[in-house]
Amino acid sequence: MSAVGRVVGKAVAAPLVGLLLFYQRFISPMTPPTCRYYPSCSTYALTALRRFGPVKGTWLALRRLGRCHPWAAGGVDHVPARHPHTPAHAA
Repeated sequence: MSAVGRVVGKAVAAPLVGLLLFYQRFISPMTPPTCRYYPSCSTYALTALRRFGPVKGTWLALRRLGRCHPWAAGGVDHVPARHPHTPAHAA
């Protein structure tokens, strides 16, 4: 991704990151801890947005929220690592 693309991605992700930080600071402390995964879903979403940008980061966060339900086994579930793109001609 180009430098311009990264800047635009961060600018688009900034409001989403702000909402998550607001949630973590003001809403989450008023509710009992119920997350079945580590890191928590909001921390996972922040990491995904910062690592992958607004499109893929939001997709990863929504997938994680979809897995978080009363019958989920839970456990450690980290955001995937960002792999550099492999050239098409590499074998």
